[in-house]
Amino acid sequence: MASRFSTLGRYPNTRLRRNRREDWSRRLVAETRLSVDDLIWPVFVQEGHNQRTPVESMPGVDRLTIDLFVEAAMAARDLGIPALAIFPETDPKAKTPDAREAYNPDNLVCRAIHAVKKTVTGVGVVCDVALDPFNSDGHDGIVRDGYVQNDESVDALIKQAIVQAEAGADVQAPSDMMDGRIGAIRKALDAKGFEHTQIMSYAAKYASAFYNPFRDAIGSSGALKGDKKTYQMDPANSDEALREVGFDIEEGADMVMVKPGLPYLDIVRRVKDTFGVPTYAYQVSGEYAMLKGAADRGWLDWNKVLLETLSGFKRAGCDGILTYGAVDAARLLKSK
Repeated sequence: MASRFSTLGRYPNTRLRRNRREDWSRRLVAETRLSVDDLIWPVFVQEGHNQRTPVESMPGVDRLTIDLFVEAAMAARDLGIPALAIFPETDPKAKTPDAREAYNPDNLVCRAIHAVKKTVTGVGVVCDVALDPFNSDGHDGIVRDGYVQNDESVDALIKQAIVQAEAGADVQAPSDMMDGRIGAIRKALDAKGFEHTQIMSYAAKYASAFYNPFRDAIGSSGALKGDKKTYQMDPANSDEALREVGFDIEEGADMVMVKPGLPYLDIVRRVKDTFGVPTYAYQVSGEYAMLKGAADRGWLDWNKVLLETLSGFKRAGCDGILTYGAVDAARLLKSK
């Protein structure tokens, strides 16, 4: 069968390099547009005042105390970044097997949300809904007899989502991968009068080896017992991702996410083509660390590889990207 391109021209009458010859022409025919509106900036928060602590395995990334987090939110807004995502480093003394600190209305996350919403307008706040920052076992759910319990974990996640919404979070982003949690959280939010709170589901989250620097950042790497393969997806599976995404959309997700990013762009494309819903991907800590670490050693040009990879997300079908390089990308895009 002839290719659909077979009748579109032949060399030398057709020379595809003509359109690439000049910058203005390349811009005219560009198929993919990356803008600051596509960026969500994940930020780590810590206890204390006026302190930033470098995350050793993520060059250029710091944990920020709440006062500095507010300043970061202002800077993001001024750059045009639409939203920030909050992730806490929880005091180990507050971590328990039932992860009850997750739904303490005075926990670090809730105080950070309050502070931003009191001071900064025009930027959205996305909150992770998962128990791993608060769980002494380091898991996204509650562990009983060596197994992460689904329904008990969902009950805790509901309470976590409610206190975060009460603190002022705009988007609840469940990253736990428990079955049925999107519908349960949507129902609970609506019952509490938070029908306008959005849900960005980590709908296809894989049991990836690219998460380790993130676990360093939130202080859960040393606590994790075993692995997360009983609830996060097998990297070998693609069709299963569509089932997961479909369930979350039916249960009320407003937006869906694929995680990690670059190794799973085929999943992004399938999700976008199949469902046509707002689709996001997370350029996770391991992806960031590889690129930034190589750039710091002079092996890559950070500015160029950052924009190239983010453009790849867009080309695959992403409506937006969570990236630790959001501030750098925003500045580069604004300088063009």
